[in-house]
Amino acid sequence: MKKKSIVPELLLWAIVFASFYSVALAAKQGDFNPDISLTLDGRYGSYSNDTDYELPGFMLGAEATRGEQGFHLGHNELSISSNVDDLFYGKLTTAIADHEGTTEIELEEAYIETLTLGQGMKVKAGRFFSDIGYLNNQHGHVWDFMDAPLIYRGLFGNQIIDDGVQLSWLVPTELYFKVGVEATRGERFPAGGAANEGKGAQAAFVKFGDDVGVSHAWQLGFSHWRADIEDRESGGHDDLAGAVSVPTYSGESQVSGIDFIWKWSPNGNSRERNLKIQAEYFTRKEDGEVELAGSNPLAQTTYQGDQSGWYLQSVYQFIPRWRVGYRYDHLSANNEGSDAAVLAEAGLDSEGHTPERSTLMLDYSHSEFSRIRLQVAKDDSYEDSDTLVFLQYIVTLGAHGAHRF
Repeated sequence: MKKKSIVPELLLWAIVFASFYSVALAAKQGDFNPDISLTLDGRYGSYSNDTDYELPGFMLGAEATRGEQGFHLGHNELSISSNVDDLFYGKLTTAIADHEGTTEIELEEAYIETLTLGQGMKVKAGRFFSDIGYLNNQHGHVWDFMDAPLIYRGLFGNQIIDDGVQLSWLVPTELYFKVGVEATRGERFPAGGAANEGKGAQAAFVKFGDDVGVSHAWQLGFSHWRADIEDRESGGHDDLAGAVSVPTYSGESQVSGIDFIWKWSPNGNSRERNLKIQAEYFTRKEDGEVELAGSNPLAQTTYQGDQSGWYLQSVYQFIPRWRVGYRYDHLSANNEGSDAAVLAEAGLDSEGHTPERSTLMLDYSHSEFSRIRLQVAKDDSYEDSDTLVFLQYIVTLGAHGAHRF
């Protein structure tokens, strides 16, 4: 067996840390004053079911997993951000995580954003989290639960991150009212392939909300995302001949969603007690072709996808620093194609099963920069029911005001 070289990985680590060291040195010398932060995420996980994870009716991306069992690192981040001048703001976030025993470093965000267009207008360009839905544009360490809702896992591979440009407008009205559009490359899951010469995905969103008295606030959002997809890959499968084949999808994909948030804190004082109720619903339509790349002869089918799902969660801080939460997930899929066997190999056969999950969590935050969380879930994502138990810590070092708990 050929021994894997560790030189490229060591070189990548050296480049990342040399970059952050150079920035820190420049800040110390007074050349500029960026915000630099490090988020550390450690976990312990336990499952009752050791079979391979699946969501019947959904092609899953590489990040759409339960996580690892035992002690392991979660999603750690190095981030730097600063005003460039009076016109631009810039941010770079590097994610560091273990995946199947290998440490992976990923450029998660790298964008600039305008500051002074006026009238509530902003332009963002580079790599960023899409603003569709409510959770998608938030970093995972500020979520109220350790993992993404099932519908995010099934449709987006946890989150949509892409390269492109976003135009948003915070309309100057008494009611909070924000609209925006995005044009992106469409290289990453759930698009995949960068169709249309690197302009393969588009999105639009509208969000509005208001306060109700001094103790209540709400926000309602609508969003739509579409992509022209070329060879979006799912996980590998063993076909009937015993060879490894990779399901791929090419065609059109459209996702529509609605999200709603209600927050309560007595007299607006959220430090003592607060309650947040949150829900999102998404539906996806797809029309194209699925192939089992690597199969011989090549197996393929027409494919019309119809998938939907929602979650409802509530988190209550009953005394300072302590919160308890409950989340319920529900998915459904009704996919059709000319070859049922190929759809099944691609994970697109619902198998007559409706994925659902119930999750309880309890967490303690000593400050806005540290959190310890216990999470227990009864997961019926597929036919073999699973009980998942996680213990997690999250701490943030340095300036990270935009993502405080």
